[in-house]
Amino acid sequence: MLNSGIDAPNKGSLVRVSEAFDADLHAGNLTGWQQEYDQTSRGGFYGRIVELPFNGLQVFCEHTSQALQQKCVVWPDSVWLGIPHANQESSRINGLTIHQDTIMCRPGGCDFQLSTPPDYDLYGLVVDKSTLTDMALIHGVDLNWKELTEHGRLGVPDKILEEVRFLLGRLLLVESKESPSRLQHDIVMMALLEVLKVETPQPATTQSYKHRKKVVDCARQFLDHHLDEPVTVTQLCKITNVSRRTLQYSFDSILGISPIQYLRISRLNGVRRALVQAPSSQSVSDIAAQWGFWHLSQFAKDYKQLFGERPSQTLEWRSQSKTHFSF
Repeated sequence: MLNSGIDAPNKGSLVRVSEAFDADLHAGNLTGWQQEYDQTSRGGFYGRIVELPFNGLQVFCEHTSQALQQKCVVWPDSVWLGIPHANQESSRINGLTIHQDTIMCRPGGCDFQLSTPPDYDLYGLVVDKSTLTDMALIHGVDLNWKELTEHGRLGVPDKILEEVRFLLGRLLLVESKESPSRLQHDIVMMALLEVLKVETPQPATTQSYKHRKKVVDCARQFLDHHLDEPVTVTQLCKITNVSRRTLQYSFDSILGISPIQYLRISRLNGVRRALVQAPSSQSVSDIAAQWGFWHLSQFAKDYKQLFGERPSQTLEWRSQSKTHFSF
């Protein structure tokens, strides 16, 4: 479980832009979140976050160039809404597919997982529960906290989504200086309430989803504690008490990748994180061995195939891997 001891962002007067060329470093650029990103598609990574923080409210747009498996926690006593841009490949939240007329919603202080495709853009809204409750009371909106905290997906009419996307896009324009902070805050809150007035929960519709999710969670927990070992599919079948076919289907439907792919990609991403954080005295071969890669030539080939660079290149640029600037 990720550490949920994180705080809400404080009010900032400027739009903040962060860029990174490593998925996990990009994950750390979002204020008030704790995240871990694993890259799952091949090639160099580019990520960009445009963020506007207020007291108890955060608005951002995130772009990621490669497919990712994300583990996320936002600050406690808050609610997050994730609104994908229109006309993109579908994503998943906790294994549930997000459609064109669907948005994501999770409470703060609660782990959740996202599977996102390449070239993915997402608007995010995070608000303190107390702020949302007060505004809802003032404007006569009844909030269903059960729906907001239990279900990862909310259905919203296309017209409302189109209007909210347009508003957020204008608000996050780097060159925009149009509105004072208080007005921006109220505009965002009104848009958020408009979404919550018309949302309908989109729970999992089949009992099999819960079983598949349980199988994947059990396997991931085991793999996360044995990443330096040559874990086999047979082991995972025994741990999860299912057949090979069921294990394969569960991973494909929940994560979009096979168990073997997940293990290999998790270990390669683990090596990359270690390389980025490694002291100068540590070598690539030492770190690779710690993650169970004993055949260095094959490891180097697999690493370059996934990340678009050699392990030694990661060591070279690690201190210059992300950029922040404000407007």
